Amino acid sequence: MPPIDEVTAAVERIYRDDSRRVFATLVRLLGDFDAAEEAMHEAFAAAMAQWPEDGMPANPVAWLVSTGRFRAIDSMRRMARFERAPAVLEAAVAPEWNVEELDEREFRDDQLRLIFTCCHPALPPATRVAMTLREICGLTTEEVASALLVTAPTVAQRIVRGKAKIREERIPYRVPARRELSERLDSVLSVLYLVFNEGYSASRGSAAIRHELTTTAIRLTRTLAGLLPDPEVLGLLALMLLHDSRRDARTDAAGDLVLIDEQDRALWDRGKIDEGTALARSALAASAIGRYTLQAAIAALQASAPGTAEIDWAAIVRFYDLLVQAAPSPVTELNRAVAVAMRDTPEAGLRLVEALLERGELRDYHLAHAARADLCRRLGRLEEARASYERALALAAQEPERRFLERRLRELQKKFEAHVDSAPARSTTR
Repeated sequence: MPPIDEVTAAVERIYRDDSRRVFATLVRLLGDFDAAEEAMHEAFAAAMAQWPEDGMPANPVAWLVSTGRFRAIDSMRRMARFERAPAVLEAAVAPEWNVEELDEREFRDDQLRLIFTCCHPALPPATRVAMTLREICGLTTEEVASALLVTAPTVAQRIVRGKAKIREERIPYRVPARRELSERLDSVLSVLYLVFNEGYSASRGSAAIRHELTTTAIRLTRTLAGLLPDPEVLGLLALMLLHDSRRDARTDAAGDLVLIDEQDRALWDRGKIDEGTALARSALAASAIGRYTLQAAIAALQASAPGTAEIDWAAIVRFYDLLVQAAPSPVTELNRAVAVAMRDTPEAGLRLVEALLERGELRDYHLAHAARADLCRRLGRLEEARASYERALALAAQEPERRFLERRLRELQKKFEAHVDSAPARSTTR
């Protein structure tokens, strides 16, 4: 039998990489979010108890799904006297959902099916996003709140109401027919984009990058592109691939952040860059260009340049101008301001950043204060830079970002000390 430490590590790895896929399949089999969540955790607990004795099964994920389903059915039968148990039990013992054969053939990914369920038109848009991030992708309530720039209680309330709506209106766990795809596509793309962003730059925690989230988002988007090669789907896939191409260069051996102009470009994945660039060009050729395609075009310009100095910042600003029109948001305006600083001068970018901060929408967004701090640092306005870095540090919840900001503050302190040492002594006589 394998050592218990080896089994524990394997279970932890499977939980990290596949637990949400197990959950999604259990939702399909059981027809209930809460029952599926409980069944999933019971299955992993059973694995911890049985695998050290029996050995790991040939297909661990299938074992977990089967174990979770049968344990849920047993539990439901024991609780059949409760009001909602019979309906859930009926779904659990049914062989499959009654879906169209075409849909089943093209949608073999349970997570993608569940995303479409959570993005049903009967649910409010904010609820669709919150439910998908929490239930399908496994983000904590706090991580979802950070991604959506709202409070954790607000997210929790949206999720509770969303589950109730799905249960009360009997929203089926199934993929939409082709004629229904377009009306749900925007919500699905928004969710996939937010999942990728949380993986690309985690909102909190000890790691800057959550590879399981970026990998899941890319896989699901690629599956969706195979089903529906809409230009915006291709644009989103391009954007993800271009950003993910730099994953090995974005942190050092200690897990600390490495800025793009300091990254070793030899570590960039040229295959992802080439594929992402080709997809971006294809999406840009469409008659209507959306926000993901515009962002992919910006990422392609950055990825294809030999270095930061060779990036066509004028073209990037033009794309940001279009993006602000297509999908206005204060974060997009912040990114445009940084690009303007690179195209023109730090002063020009700083004026735009300060105007955004004065509006108040980014008052609690740490990256806005970090951007102001960097521009002030480049301009030699060290006191202002220090104040903004300290504000960004107070707001940051991700440990690598906090270490980066602390490092910048130490560097500023050394500049202060050097400035004081080099300043001429003042006369004490009048």
